[in-house]
Amino acid sequence: MDIEGYFTRIGYKNSRNELDLETLTDILQHQIQTVPFENLNIHCGQPMELGLEAIFDQVVRKNRGGWCLQVNHLLYWVLTTIGFETTMLGGYVYNTPANKYSSAMIHLLLKVAIDGKNYIVDAGFGRSYQMWQPLELISEKDQPQVPGIFRLTEEGEYWYLDQIRREQYIPNQEFLNSDLLEKKKYRKIYSFTLKPRTIEDFELVNKYLQESAASVFTSKSFCSLQTPDGVQCLVGFTLTYRKFNYKDNMDLVEFKTLNEEEIEEELKNIFNISLEGKLVPKHGDKFFTI
Repeated sequence: MDIEGYFTRIGYKNSRNELDLETLTDILQHQIQTVPFENLNIHCGQPMELGLEAIFDQVVRKNRGGWCLQVNHLLYWVLTTIGFETTMLGGYVYNTPANKYSSAMIHLLLKVAIDGKNYIVDAGFGRSYQMWQPLELISEKDQPQVPGIFRLTEEGEYWYLDQIRREQYIPNQEFLNSDLLEKKKYRKIYSFTLKPRTIEDFELVNKYLQESAASVFTSKSFCSLQTPDGVQCLVGFTLTYRKFNYKDNMDLVEFKTLNEEEIEEELKNIFNISLEGKLVPKHGDKFFTI
């Protein structure tokens, strides 16, 4: 593994080498616009591996993406390698239908310390919930970004990440009631503690999420990539493009249903992905919004 290979993969050419917020933001934004949040291995009959060498091979050498446990593990290695004071944290994802956070620690995120301030960095939540900039670890402060307003709240040992979202306009009327559409304007995303974690803490859940019938990751095949003004998502046979704040504090969300041949084309054209295995697109009944 070499850091220059990673920088080439994400198109990062800045040679400032300053361990500051600007560099951290730049790296995060390059990664989320080039490395998709995706689980396609599961639906190609291949494993989602947790080892750093395997992740580097998948993301950097094979031009793929991954889910949070992979892309944030890779980002942890990158930031640590170049000298950022970085800590792995574990998160509990909010389940909207159940109106509660997951009991298991199923999300990996990062904390980075710069000049006496702490920031939450996460390149692995994808869709329209993906942060575009590090979030200062400060309670009850609105932090506006392109995808919406993010807010962290501290309650005891737990921190909670929420997002205040815009209205959305769906020009294609047949998708107005799509189960992929987020219905809430104020959206709980996940909770976490500041207890340092290691990648070994996620081994069991990594296995569970890709094998259990109760997992959203086995229920739906998905691929999500941020763009300069929005986010592209492919879920099952449905391709969506969300343009953030296209007018009057409103997002534009466009839908298109693809066939299998078109899926292969769009994976290449939009997400720059060429799969080794045969993808079986899936849109199961587990809750998953874009």
